[in-house]
Amino acid sequence: MGRISIVASDLVLSFMWTWAGVLVNILVHGVLGFSRKDTTGEIVRYLFSVVSMFVFAFLQKLTKGGLYNPLTALAAGVTGGFGSFIFTVLVRIPVEVMGSILGVKHIIHVFPEIGKGPKLNVAIHHGALTEGVLTFFIVMLSLGLARKIPGSFFMKTWIGSIAKLSLHVLGADLTGGCMNPAAVMGWAYARGEHITQEHLLVYWLGPIKATLLAVWFFNVVFKPLTEEQEKPKAKSD
Repeated sequence: MGRISIVASDLVLSFMWTWAGVLVNILVHGVLGFSRKDTTGEIVRYLFSVVSMFVFAFLQKLTKGGLYNPLTALAAGVTGGFGSFIFTVLVRIPVEVMGSILGVKHIIHVFPEIGKGPKLNVAIHHGALTEGVLTFFIVMLSLGLARKIPGSFFMKTWIGSIAKLSLHVLGADLTGGCMNPAAVMGWAYARGEHITQEHLLVYWLGPIKATLLAVWFFNVVFKPLTEEQEKPKAKSD
């Protein structure tokens, strides 16, 4: 029953995540009337994006581990052992992709005039490197936060949200700064571009390799350091 509820949570959260970005844009540019070239409008959009990330962090806590990003699921699966890895790859990631596809289909049905999702504005290998580098840093940060401040929901979410937003801004003009293959897959599927070389290399292969590298690097370099720091504390207690 536990795994069934997790999978259901992944499906719902992935569906909601695709809607969240669209609703933030509608609120800022449609309801509040800010121009897309207005700096104030961009700042307001970023603030709403941070609020959105807090909401989803709370939902993840409420569902006891529900996820909407295959890269987060993959990092957790790799560190959780072989059984967890197989479950993540064969069940959780496909379900998260399905949720995103359903979300985009629903968005297009409700708002036919809505945009077409992230767009690659550089060469394929440059794009794959960009998404890979952004993913590497966000996965490293997530692993570090989970280990250094495991109990502080607000602090972890605040640092993680600002970091994700900053990395998104850095990559927005190049690849969209997505760091979420499922969300991109939803829009690519709607455009009929989900099996193109561009999509697979930039938004899947690059981020997945970066996630695996980040998990390995963290376990080899940072995990032993933090364990060494914790030993004196345990002895003093």
